[in-house]
Amino acid sequence: MKIFITGGAGYIGSHVVKLLGENGHDILVFDNLSTGHDWAVLFGKLKQGDLEDKMLVSETLRTFKPDAVIHFAASIQVEESVRKPLMYYRNNVVNTLNLLEAMAENNIERFIYSSSAAVYGMPEKMPIVETAPMNPINPYGASKMMIERVLQDISLARDFHYIALRYFNVAGADPRGRIGQVYKEATHLITRSLKVAKGEFEKLFVYGADYPTPDGTCIRDYIHVDDLALAHLLALVYLVETEKSDVMNCGYGHGFSVKEVVEAAKKVTGIDFAVVDAPRRAGDPPDLIADSTKLKSATGWKPGYDDLEFIIKTAWEWEKKQ
Repeated sequence: MKIFITGGAGYIGSHVVKLLGENGHDILVFDNLSTGHDWAVLFGKLKQGDLEDKMLVSETLRTFKPDAVIHFAASIQVEESVRKPLMYYRNNVVNTLNLLEAMAENNIERFIYSSSAAVYGMPEKMPIVETAPMNPINPYGASKMMIERVLQDISLARDFHYIALRYFNVAGADPRGRIGQVYKEATHLITRSLKVAKGEFEKLFVYGADYPTPDGTCIRDYIHVDDLALAHLLALVYLVETEKSDVMNCGYGHGFSVKEVVEAAKKVTGIDFAVVDAPRRAGDPPDLIADSTKLKSATGWKPGYDDLEFIIKTAWEWEKKQ
């Protein structure tokens, strides 16, 4: 298939490009390289551009004529979204509308959307099923929820089909060490821990040790980025074969606390780095754990890397190269 991928030079997008390329798909990556990197695009071609430029997006789609679009391009930091909500609504909502309008102009009707567990807010029951109410507690989650509603409405209005994949906490790197996470200011716990272990930062701050969890720190469902990439490939196949729109969680169904992740990072690296308790960050729910039954039953998804130490090891091997 011919697949147009926004944000395909970024962390998650580049791993999906890698898997799709290895499976023989024709790929065009559209990325402004604000957080992505051209060297991370291992397959297909890269077109540098911004979703703000709707004319360029439409022209590129008209020329490439993709069978489907996978949309990763977004701002993703919860804490930053609380401080800069307008930036998040413009980038995650307005720019996505530009893309969807450009798709409509070119009669492209298959869409895979990068959504987030942040749409759930602070759910009452764990693990979370897709039918749980959406009640985001930060602008990042709200921006993802808004687009999910837009997709639902478009699918009711015309012959448009989509899968929204709600990610939980994505971590790790390509086991062969070709690509991984690269951010100027790393905020993800595993990457931040490894950078402290490397000596790039003096200490690791744990934001909140008074949550209603067994050890007081937040619990998250960590999924290896290659398992998430596989979910995209299988969701695309499902969408083409069934032409059914749906929403699916992407996680392993169990979580680890911040303290447990830190201890695992120390074990993998062999470095007893400094850890300091700090006040809670705005917009962080106590725990988020996925029920991915629907993804597994609908697509046949079978994760291969459900092992916290393996996830951290792949991230550590990548981090040591930076």
